[in-house]
Amino acid sequence: MNDQQNIFFLHFCQTMLYVMFLAVNKHSLMYFITGSSGIPNIPDLAAFAEVDGVEVGYCDINNQTIQPRQDWVKQALDNYHGHLRMYTYYCFYNLPDFFTEFISILKRQSNQTGGVHIVQKIEGCEWNENTGEVNGVLQYGYDGEGFLEFDFQRLTWIPLKPEAVIFTENLISDRNDEKDYFTKICPHRLKWYLDIGKSSMQRTVLPSVSLLQKTPSSPVTCHATGFYPGKAVMFWRKDGNEIHENVYHTDKGEILHNHDGTFQLSVNMNASSVPSEDWTSYSCVFQFSGVEDNIITKLNKSTIRTNWGKIKLAMMKVRNTLVRDGLIRYKEKNCHPPLAIIHSDLCHFTGFIDQKSQVLPHLEKIILLLGSVWG
Repeated sequence: MNDQQNIFFLHFCQTMLYVMFLAVNKHSLMYFITGSSGIPNIPDLAAFAEVDGVEVGYCDINNQTIQPRQDWVKQALDNYHGHLRMYTYYCFYNLPDFFTEFISILKRQSNQTGGVHIVQKIEGCEWNENTGEVNGVLQYGYDGEGFLEFDFQRLTWIPLKPEAVIFTENLISDRNDEKDYFTKICPHRLKWYLDIGKSSMQRTVLPSVSLLQKTPSSPVTCHATGFYPGKAVMFWRKDGNEIHENVYHTDKGEILHNHDGTFQLSVNMNASSVPSEDWTSYSCVFQFSGVEDNIITKLNKSTIRTNWGKIKLAMMKVRNTLVRDGLIRYKEKNCHPPLAIIHSDLCHFTGFIDQKSQVLPHLEKIILLLGSVWG
């Protein structure tokens, strides 16, 4: 298992959350837990909680403390010590014992004694504010694949792998407890969080929308960042109609977190085949759920932010520096009799910047000769 796979596994939980697009009247409280073994310099356990897709706290395994991510969460933990004790026990006693035993059972089943193994758990609930409907979520993953999940309609554990059958047998007695927790206790806790955090959770922050392009032939990226809440869609349209041809989303259309608790989203369009005179027909639309007015950004070359010109300038400077330094060293080595006669075309250059027109036709020859100078 390589490092890229390890990173994928560690982000498995968060990736699964984003495939669920939360409607404006639906709220969620989700817990993401990752237990691992055999990965150096990484804690054996990582856990964090999200309300409506916003991280509100995590378990600091190294310091054995609960770390709030939002000011209102810190105030809640300071004012309700029982809540803090509950999470402390859950993070530092319940979860470590459970995940250690979970991985140990799987290793025994497969006759494994070492190697990298990762168990993910997603648990939580969703509540529809308009209809009152409540849904529970309880899933396990093992080494990056679905492993076990709970069906709240049938009150049944569903093994997704043959190795998971033994866990369904051991967890049969917990079925009614699971239903009560995820359909009663969890929604009650979610509503409480929404109430005490409403000044922060119910705010609306509009995004900054930019058009970006890496090179003249690259797709044009419409990038929105800094918006809140994370319930939005973005698309390209032509003459007022949404288009899908030559359009694709960055990061599979997922709304991504920013470090400050806001969100970002990008959508790309291949504009290389669009005639310049037709560019004004295209626009990027950012649409907030529950907000009437859209943010519309016209496709305009003058407003596209690109570093292509800077890259070209930097490349020229690097190339010029390399060639100039190479010429100096080349002349120091070769521009004296009798070698000066053999290499007279290069030895006659006394400057570089002022005589680029002379240097550029000989660039390939210079680069070839630099090998003998530096070798």
